[in-house]
Order: sequence, then structure tokens, then C-alpha cells
Amino acid sequence: MIRAIPQTPPAALPLNRPMPPLARVLFGLGFVVVRWDERRRTRLGLSRLDPHLLRDIGLSHRAAEIEASKPFWQD
Repeated sequence: MIRAIPQTPPAALPLNRPMPPLARVLFGLGFVVVRWDERRRTRLGLSRLDPHLLRDIGLSHRAAEIEASKPFWQD
């Protein structure tokens, strides 16, 4: 089963004061890693879908192969 987990962009998080520069960099890096992991898991799940499920979501087998073959860092 694949489920979507909504993510809050870093700019929308409430902060009472600005973060130190190193914290901003580390927070941004963590956000990127989470996004990459989400892409990797989503593409892996897509590659495992049966043809009838691909038709249900409006994708051809070839389109699913193309998306699933993308590296995790590519949007």
C-alpha cells in the first residue's frame, strides 16, 4: 500500500527567532534527504504496480517504467 504523507516546507514552520546559519543548512539538508527518500519509495512502489492498477491511475506501462527509472534526485 502506498500512502502520501504531506510535508511542510521549511519556510512555513513557525519560528520565534531566526535559526543560526548552520542550523538552517542542516535543516535544509534534512528536508532534501526526506524528499529524495519519498521519491525513491514512490518510484519503487510504481515499478511494482500491476498493469491493471497502472490503467486505473491513467499510466501506461512505458510511462511507469520511465518514471520508475529516474534517479531519486531527479524531479
